Amino acid sequence: MTEAGGIAADALRSYIERIERLEEEKANLAADIKDVYSEAKATGFDVKIMRQIVRLRKMEEHDRQEMEALLDTYTHALGMARG
Repeated sequence: MTEAGGIAADALRSYIERIERLEEEKANLAADIKDVYSEAKATGFDVKIMRQIVRLRKMEEHDRQEMEALLDTYTHALGMARG
């Protein structure tokens, strides 16, 4: 292993190259996701709402319930009560 200033250059290079490959994959996935949202929008779906649903589905059930309860409390306090 090549040492430069006490750093194992080969190991560092390997990590950097792996990160670069993963960043490229991430960019490709982001482009694919954008394409799917564009398709959905073209067929009449509201992309903003879809993004919100995706975010909600990632949440744990108890966290989602807590957020909904707080939202309900805040909207009532502001006179914006739903339903």
